[in-house]
Amino acid sequence: MWESESESASAREYGSGLLTSTNQRVKTDGIQRRGHSWYVDTDVPSDFLVLIGEVNFHLHKYPLLSRCGKLNRIVNEWRDPDLNKITMEDLPGGAEAFALAAKFCYGIAVELTAGNISGLRCAAEYLEMTEDLEEGNLIFKTEAFLSYVVLSSWRDSIVVLKSCEKLSPWAENLQIVRRCSESIAWKACANPKGIRWAYTGRHPKVTSPKWNGMKDSSPSGNHQVPPDWWFEDVSILRIDHFVRVITAIKVKGMRFELIGAAIMHYGTKWLPGLISDITTAGDESSNYSVSDSSSVGGGGSWKGGLHMIVAGARDDSSSSLQAKDQRMIIESLISIIPPQKDSVSCSFLLRLLNIANMLKVAPALITELEKRVGMQFEQATLADLLIPSYGKSETMYDVDLVQRLLEHFLVQEVTENSSPPRLSFSNKNAAGNINAKTRVARLVDSYLTEVSKDRNLSLTKFQALAEALPESARTCDDGLYRAIDSYLKAHPALSEHERKRLCRIMDCQKLSIDACMHAAQNERLPLRVVVQVLFCEQVKISNALAHTSLGDDMEPHYYQPMIMNRKTLLEGTPQSFQEGWTAAKKDINALKFELESMKAKYLELQNDMENLQKQYDKMVKPKQSSAWSSGWKKLSKLTRLSNAESHDVGQQIPAPPEPNNIKVHRRWRNSIS
Repeated sequence: MWESESESASAREYGSGLLTSTNQRVKTDGIQRRGHSWYVDTDVPSDFLVLIGEVNFHLHKYPLLSRCGKLNRIVNEWRDPDLNKITMEDLPGGAEAFALAAKFCYGIAVELTAGNISGLRCAAEYLEMTEDLEEGNLIFKTEAFLSYVVLSSWRDSIVVLKSCEKLSPWAENLQIVRRCSESIAWKACANPKGIRWAYTGRHPKVTSPKWNGMKDSSPSGNHQVPPDWWFEDVSILRIDHFVRVITAIKVKGMRFELIGAAIMHYGTKWLPGLISDITTAGDESSNYSVSDSSSVGGGGSWKGGLHMIVAGARDDSSSSLQAKDQRMIIESLISIIPPQKDSVSCSFLLRLLNIANMLKVAPALITELEKRVGMQFEQATLADLLIPSYGKSETMYDVDLVQRLLEHFLVQEVTENSSPPRLSFSNKNAAGNINAKTRVARLVDSYLTEVSKDRNLSLTKFQALAEALPESARTCDDGLYRAIDSYLKAHPALSEHERKRLCRIMDCQKLSIDACMHAAQNERLPLRVVVQVLFCEQVKISNALAHTSLGDDMEPHYYQPMIMNRKTLLEGTPQSFQEGWTAAKKDINALKFELESMKAKYLELQNDMENLQKQYDKMVKPKQSSAWSSGWKKLSKLTRLSNAESHDVGQQIPAPPEPNNIKVHRRWRNSIS
């Protein structure tokens, strides 16, 4: 809070805040309240009754009419000299403000404070207590107190702006809200060297920071003023007044990081769901560990996800009003978040998005919030993404929402890459984009592992989310394999075709040695996938052995060979896979036998044809040869030639290459099916 160390000359005229009228036409010792009625301590009986709500004011007509233009006009319009009763239900400030105004009319001293000045100023405007009726009337004096005392003090500006919450629209029309907001913004953006810091909000007995309006002194003692000193004081304001203050602060040029931090502070204070400390849901179900799985997402300021208990619908006006207020807070916070990328944390945005979906905020604002999350999606954590679907679909978590967030992230990446880069930052931005995609890939794989346990999650949604990222985003497919294995475990009724379709999104060449060992013994995977994993592992082992034989003294290869040859590798697989492999070998041998039989029959037919041709040549004389016979001769010649060529080609077919000479194809994904 702020306080003025030296009051101005105009402020000194008010002394201790006592305000009195110059003329006292009815002698009185004061006004007393008895129950719901106010009475004037005087010998003259009251002749005028004012009703404000349930409170009755027994007053005198002349002191009121001489200073209140509204009452004077009402009495004149009625043209009834005996009118002695009037009701004012819409008077701003209520009975408290009217009691102060009545004291002023009687010439009784009125103490002006930051708590009552706004109500008294609005009541004076309502009662039309202008200078036309009397010099130094209530409007003039309350306006002077606001301008010279309240607006020069941080504390008083906050208190007055807080008191304006019950005075709409009078406080707005009289520019009290605007002036207090600009005063607060000016002091929040001022040079911190002018602040004498004394631990604001730490303890009720400790004073608040004081504004030194006359000197440019440094902070007292060894205490330094933190940049967020004003957050707590501003956060007590109602959301519409908070928006006015933040807007004024933006105009004055404060850094967007501080503005975003103030918005997060306000959100965590008025939306309790934003700071729920719940442990991260879900444990890893796989039997092996991957080193990359623990470093998912960026550093959020909260730990754990947002888990809110939503009660059933009730016809309770207070609960519905609370939901309406929270919806208004969310919509207002979304509208004032600075457009810069890192103005607020991604964790805060996701929690805000969670509550916005629960309270059914306007779709346009939700879309805007989703785009903001997509701008910094690499900073998200798994717990933040576990947003319930709230009845939008059959799944427990809103998978479609995460799909949209990922699409916004990819669109943002394309936009940044297509924009003309600055020469000094082009390489840095390219490296940052790669790292961001890698972090997002790990985050998506962890999310897939968690949501795959939901039996209502369709294979199409799972596959669409897994394939949304480009292939270059994943340097290792261990997280993706863990998600596939979890989905197979939770959906045992999948057909063989669906299992192959699911495994098609995984690249076996990007699996680590631990993942390969787990996959080789995983009975939930299709047989062809297991064989492909074994083959890829054999190639890696062969490459590792080749590097070793060349005497390479470099660092060890990424894939450390754990199994020395194909035989021991096959022995490590389950018995069911070994039986399947044996049956496949029998089928291959049977096909080879049938092929050899067909070849033998073909050769016999060729010999019979040659014998027939020879017999025909003997029977027909050479002179009687015709085109028909020459055609048969050419045909037999071509037949013999084709037999010879096929025999030569068969001898030239090379033998299967050794493991060291096998060239690994770039992609195995299409061969799984």
